[in-house]
Amino acid sequence: MANTGGSWRDGPELPNQFTGEDAIPAYPGQFLGMPQEGPGSQASVARRMGAVAIDWLICLAAATMITLNTDAFGDRATLTYLLWLALGILSGWLFARTPGMAVLGMGVARIDAEAPVGFWRAAVRTLLTGFILPAALVDADGRGMHDRATNTTVIRA
Repeated sequence: MANTGGSWRDGPELPNQFTGEDAIPAYPGQFLGMPQEGPGSQASVARRMGAVAIDWLICLAAATMITLNTDAFGDRATLTYLLWLALGILSGWLFARTPGMAVLGMGVARIDAEAPVGFWRAAVRTLLTGFILPAALVDADGRGMHDRATNTTVIRA
């Protein structure tokens, strides 16, 4: 086996890591036909993480108020999670953005057509994010696994 630029101490080799055969976009979203900056450009991972944190805090506040009065929906942590799932699905479906995304100037868009995100895409995106955490694994265009599975992306508004 020929040495292609690394040793076993460098860890596993990614496909074409040392051969230079894969094209690398100049900026996230380039291969999707998105602008480099401004409205319609790919939202950064940090901005998307901030939106999730805002959404979680909203759901935590609501769960805290609900669990002060009843335990019919479970404990505060469980209810926070369930509210976060419901918020992600409903707001993604109806508004193509969660409250956290709206605060930070982002939204969800389909990359295959100029059509609404729709219920099933919003549900699959949210459920994948909530159960598998694929948002942390992004491709060269900055899309998480949940976005690739639903053919969507998070853009700046």
